[in-house]
Amino acid sequence: MDMVPSLKVPQSGAQLYRKHLQRKGALDPRYSIQKHSDGTVTLPLLPSSLQHIHLSTLLPSVAHGSTCGIVQIQAPRLSKRKNSKSFSEKLDEVLQDQLSSHGVSWNEDLKNDLPQSWHCHGDLVLIGEDCFTLPAWKKMGSELWPTVARELGAKRLAQIKQISKDGFRTPLVTLLLGDSSYVTHVDNKIRYEFDITKCMFSFGNITEKLRIASFNCSGETVVDLYAGIGYFTLPYLVHADAAHVHACEWNPDAVEALKRNLHLNKVSERCTVHQGDNRQLPLEDLADRVNLGFIPSSESSWAVACRLLRRDTGGVLHIHQNVTSPVCSTDTRLQDATATDRENGAEVDDETQVSQDAPSGTNRDRLAWKTWAEDTASRIAELLTALARRSWRTQIKHIENVKSYAPHIHHIVLDLECRPL
Repeated sequence: MDMVPSLKVPQSGAQLYRKHLQRKGALDPRYSIQKHSDGTVTLPLLPSSLQHIHLSTLLPSVAHGSTCGIVQIQAPRLSKRKNSKSFSEKLDEVLQDQLSSHGVSWNEDLKNDLPQSWHCHGDLVLIGEDCFTLPAWKKMGSELWPTVARELGAKRLAQIKQISKDGFRTPLVTLLLGDSSYVTHVDNKIRYEFDITKCMFSFGNITEKLRIASFNCSGETVVDLYAGIGYFTLPYLVHADAAHVHACEWNPDAVEALKRNLHLNKVSERCTVHQGDNRQLPLEDLADRVNLGFIPSSESSWAVACRLLRRDTGGVLHIHQNVTSPVCSTDTRLQDATATDRENGAEVDDETQVSQDAPSGTNRDRLAWKTWAEDTASRIAELLTALARRSWRTQIKHIENVKSYAPHIHHIVLDLECRPL
């Protein structure tokens, strides 16, 4: 499922935002602007422009008093501009000509063997494993990869085959064109550098990184239990102004990149890196906030997160989870779960704010998110009470829909406030 980054704005200010994005060269001409039933408009963005879009300065400079946010949406219909051609169309035409010069006739199988999506890391493009599989491509010899890179607007080209099952999620990447596998990626003024053959980079988490950047963590101690190369650690330090972050990561290659990125962004003095299994972390009773950014589930570290929270004041847990909506979901089930959660110390707010940034979130999906969140709040309250030997209260503050993986499977983040009674 192709996803397109877009700026979601009120319909009343859409023209102002559109003209601003066009002037900045950030609007993606391949896709149409979409209007939605909730009175908002999504303006498709070029992925390379995300690093230059800063919401804190965009609002007052374009449409003061309005709201906007960056979201990931399913690829909208192509623009009707007659003269605009997508990268895919240009690649299609060039490869047809070159194969023809080698005596190979173009056919539908070859067209379907082209990359349907790819990721850009600076001047390097990463394509998937489900392309260029047919023997006919060998006819082009050494011409193939330079041609593909050029038409996709890159100087280097790499292909990811699969994700290793070594426990570190190491990508199995082959460098097809270029001498170095080190790449640079900039998001919201934060610089990430890493070896693409050793570390993953999650483009789909951009909205959550921007959300963290908007937090006010001044004076707080934060623990990031799944730091990776710094996806969330760096926004806490650079933008949210956390006093100190303890970053936990067990992949040695990711730890190397994390330390490099802390230094590049000049925040290494406010971060302690803990290499190894976070379940063995020798810390407790110090965190105002714990980030559990692991999917499909961070449940194996819930007890660790509870131990880390400050015993006197508690704090906030940001719990990531892939939530699957059931085929049938009834109000009765939700009511039963809610009653149980209230009995176990979880505070249920019927007006809990559920992010609706992703248009694919149906009522059934949101019901599943809320049911999971309330069950999680209850279980965390039990863990905290058992650990501290006194009662704790948990309250759902926010449920964020980060992205969808498939119909009715969503990456959700629960903001759970935990306080001792």
